[in-house]
Amino acid sequence: MQFDDDADLDTSEVQDVRGSRVPGGRATVGGGIGVLLALLLGLFFGVGPDQLGLSSGGDGPTATASSLAQVQQTCRTGRDANTRDDCRIVAVVNSVQDFWDAEFTRGPDTYTRSPTVVFSERVATACGTATSAVGPFYCPGDRKVYLDLGFFDELRTTFGTDGGPFAQAYVVAHEYGHHVQDLMGTLGRSQDGRTGAKSNAVRVELQADCYAGVWAHHATTTNDESTGRPLITSLTDADIRDGLDAAAAVGDDRIQERFQGRVTPETWTHGSAKQRQQWFREGYHTGDTARCDTFR
Repeated sequence: MQFDDDADLDTSEVQDVRGSRVPGGRATVGGGIGVLLALLLGLFFGVGPDQLGLSSGGDGPTATASSLAQVQQTCRTGRDANTRDDCRIVAVVNSVQDFWDAEFTRGPDTYTRSPTVVFSERVATACGTATSAVGPFYCPGDRKVYLDLGFFDELRTTFGTDGGPFAQAYVVAHEYGHHVQDLMGTLGRSQDGRTGAKSNAVRVELQADCYAGVWAHHATTTNDESTGRPLITSLTDADIRDGLDAAAAVGDDRIQERFQGRVTPETWTHGSAKQRQQWFREGYHTGDTARCDTFR
């Protein structure tokens, strides 16, 4: 995965609050859910702190304000994105949002850009206060994506993925798939409380995987608004394999087999490894959002 060295990055789309102090008491996991389980659920992608029963001990409803000092000072061009993880996230967010902005112009709706909040250890959101253990998630309350970069180390060390830049891009694109669902009114279909391989919760997650694949299909042809040329100049078969590897690693069946020694499909909330790969491939090979109707 390669970015245009000379492209300018739009750091306004990433709020860097690493090192910021979140006021209030220490975040806790309620309902008897242990920290390890919270980590595993978070690593499924898309599980917000409100769904995990996290409480803030009186914290405010939004993330602390950031000067964006780190990303603004270091993430200026595509060359920076080719060498730094945090700058790569900026570049991927720019590319994903440029794609969806253009995609929405084909229909009656308008795309509203959503910032990604890069944090460390702990962050307050409109969905509650979360720790790094929750993993990446989208909060519909403030329409922001939240990400601790340490999560990518967890993908490699805890789940045994190959990692790589595109595995990171897949995670970001998946979360923006939830943002698109939020704008289109489909995200709420996962809130009916049901679980299982054919539940709405699983269908919502698989659709977000498909949307990530659609973006990947168009990634090298989506023009950056500031330059008029693609921000991503190269996406290889090896990159796509890294994305598929990450999708499989966080399948419900893989998670359950690894950490509880048995697979219980009736409790699935995000889909199996095979399902997640299948829907990412569907989006990637077709490049058509209409093919991402997982509810049919």
